[in-house]
Amino acid sequence: MKILHVVTLSELGGSQSVIISLSVAAVADGHKVMVVASSGGGLWEILPQEVQQWPIDTLTREINPFCDFKTYRKLKKIYRKFCPDVIHLHSSKIGVLGRIAFPRDKIIYTVHGFDSIRIAYRRFLPLEKILQRSCAHIVAVSRYDYMNLIAEGISRSVTYIYNGIEDYQSILSQPLPATIESYGKRIEAGKSFAVICIARISPQKKFDLFCEVAQSLIEQDIDFYWIGNKEVPGNLPENVHCLGEIPNAHQLIPYSDLFFLPSHYEGLPISILESLCYGVPVIASDVGGVPEILNGKNGFSLKNDVEAFRQVILYYKTKKAIHKSAGNEARLSFLSHFTVNRMYRSYLALYESILRSRS
Repeated sequence: MKILHVVTLSELGGSQSVIISLSVAAVADGHKVMVVASSGGGLWEILPQEVQQWPIDTLTREINPFCDFKTYRKLKKIYRKFCPDVIHLHSSKIGVLGRIAFPRDKIIYTVHGFDSIRIAYRRFLPLEKILQRSCAHIVAVSRYDYMNLIAEGISRSVTYIYNGIEDYQSILSQPLPATIESYGKRIEAGKSFAVICIARISPQKKFDLFCEVAQSLIEQDIDFYWIGNKEVPGNLPENVHCLGEIPNAHQLIPYSDLFFLPSHYEGLPISILESLCYGVPVIASDVGGVPEILNGKNGFSLKNDVEAFRQVILYYKTKKAIHKSAGNEARLSFLSHFTVNRMYRSYLALYESILRSRS
């Protein structure tokens, strides 16, 4: 089978992580894979050589009629050259361009967080409704998104598949990159309890809440680490440390005691799955698919309130046995629901359904 993955940006994020995992699994399974995204770094630095790669310099998140028309023509060219059996679109911008450029009976469109349209960019919702018939399947990454797609009138061939990641526990015994080891030692040398977040500082993420929670615990021997910032913001509490963009940042999670993801909206965050994989409990904003991941045993989804997060952090810091049990539950929940094999097999079933329907 020839599988074409298309995403808007090559900058690493949740949808790009899914593409990498699906591509690696498909190649290992004997399929041919091509990935298309914007030019630049990130995705192109991680994809294996066995995956064909086609960066498009005119593909951007912003709407630009001139660039978008050129991108459309390049997508048509890619289709003629690769002749895919299945086209898998990721993210809303390419979800529009791809459903216009490619044959609809070959398309699977994964919505990586429907609230990004339903709440943040609702003016594009009518377009999503119109184009729902221009693909074979629409996939949500959580039951939350699935239910909201249905509620908004997007109900044709819709299902949901949880994101999955590879089991990083298997590489813990291997030597770490020098950068990871250096930052890891820095975290270990800090205060007695380390709280970590891996995310870009963007309007979606609540970096302000992260800092407010840290400030409220400034006398409690707790350090807060934010990884993924391009610049270091000013006026930070003295227990907040912004480490910048770090390749393979997930490898720093085992150095922490707790993962903390505050945000306005989410799909099914890969960073939370990484924490579960490493057996690190999680606290996160009660948005999107987060409550479907965190069950009170492996962590908590909470309203965006300083006191709510403060109390749970202290709870885990002072209750050592409960903290250890939460780590064990985190690992078990990952193995049960969020492995890359489980995700890949679910998508492969959709790919095969497309082939059957055409034959």
